[in-house]
Amino acid sequence: MDHQKLAQYLEVICQSGCDSVNATIQAMENNQPTSITAELQPEEQQIVLQELKAIMSVYDH
Repeated sequence: MDHQKLAQYLEVICQSGCDSVNATIQAMENNQPTSITAELQPEEQQIVLQELKAIMSVYDH
């Protein structure tokens, strides 16, 4: 697994803003890959989803 590749995907997703990140999380939780995450393998998608949730948890407080 290429962790640098996943970091790049996270960077691209996060640069789009909080609303877009939340929409991506919701889509991924509903097994609806986005144009960005569709290129990832299922295991990679799960890692990206977990990381996005961790990043956004900072804003939940």
